[in-house]
Amino acid sequence: MSEGVLHVRGRVLPSDEIVDLWIADGVIQPEPSANAETVVTDGYILPGLVDAHCHIGLGPAGPIDAEGARAQAEADLAVGVMLVRDAGSPSDTRWIDQEAGLPKVKRAGRHIARAKRYIRYLAAEVEPEDLVDEVRTQARAGDGWVKLVGDWIEREAGDLAPLWPADVAAQAIAAAHEEGARVTAHCFQEQSVAELVAAGIDCIEHGTGLAPDVIEEMARRGTALVPTMINLANFPTYASQGAAKFPTYSAHMLDLHARRYETIGMAVEAGVQVYSGTDAGTVVAHGRTPDEIVELAKVGGAEFALGAASWRARPWLGEQNLTPGASADLVVYAEDPRVNLQIVHSPAVKILRGRLV
Repeated sequence: MSEGVLHVRGRVLPSDEIVDLWIADGVIQPEPSANAETVVTDGYILPGLVDAHCHIGLGPAGPIDAEGARAQAEADLAVGVMLVRDAGSPSDTRWIDQEAGLPKVKRAGRHIARAKRYIRYLAAEVEPEDLVDEVRTQARAGDGWVKLVGDWIEREAGDLAPLWPADVAAQAIAAAHEEGARVTAHCFQEQSVAELVAAGIDCIEHGTGLAPDVIEEMARRGTALVPTMINLANFPTYASQGAAKFPTYSAHMLDLHARRYETIGMAVEAGVQVYSGTDAGTVVAHGRTPDEIVELAKVGGAEFALGAASWRARPWLGEQNLTPGASADLVVYAEDPRVNLQIVHSPAVKILRGRLV
């Protein structure tokens, strides 16, 4: 990476106005800077991309070492991701905060699940009577977020089922709010997402079981949704893996998959706050945010999808866009991505914290 006084000229989306950005000391300057190096004379500029659901420091078998976590973060940066909401990881990745050349990470602590009701090695496992205390623990360990596992396969039922009684979940969410943290939850099926939205949760991950009335309630409450569209595409694989032993679960997953675009599209139409997240870290590789943007465009259009991964997502996670004094995190494309969305796979210039990557 190189640093210095930089000058970037182009259109900062979603505006079509041509502007000049002056960068010094890692931030956007209010006035032109002398001796600036012009690195872009005509481009399409996005505030640094966001992956609002990924897992740095997590692999298919659980926690990974710092070298592996660095490789994951670098894969995200390579496609222009400069802000990550880590939606649950068993690894301590706070060392990343001292690395100027890696994306900024907002953490949710560890997943919280029940024993034998989620993927092994990933979660802090507790029973309902201990959920509130564990939520407080993870709220203090994270950066303003807590991650619940809302549903998973229940062997006796042979299908997806909620992990937590609705009243206990409501108490846990209230406890997180007292700790100054927001709460999100993994939700595939119908009952869990309805109960958690009613309980006052702040965000839903995946959301394939959303019904129209729950979507309306999310829009009314301001509950966000991160659908992880490229992970939803894996539902047929998950279904086939459980088909022999749990045929009801398998059929359910296939049904959720078949109507995923309709379900997420209804949320977009209703005005739910939808953000881009890949769920990278286990079955999904890091660095796939461009693929997620393309998938989101299928339900909301190109400009909607770009905003979900950039200028709308950053303030939601407490970060500024490209205003004076803001961290100079930006991605530049040679063509308008609203017209040629595939260009998001090929950023021409990346600037992170005022440094040319």
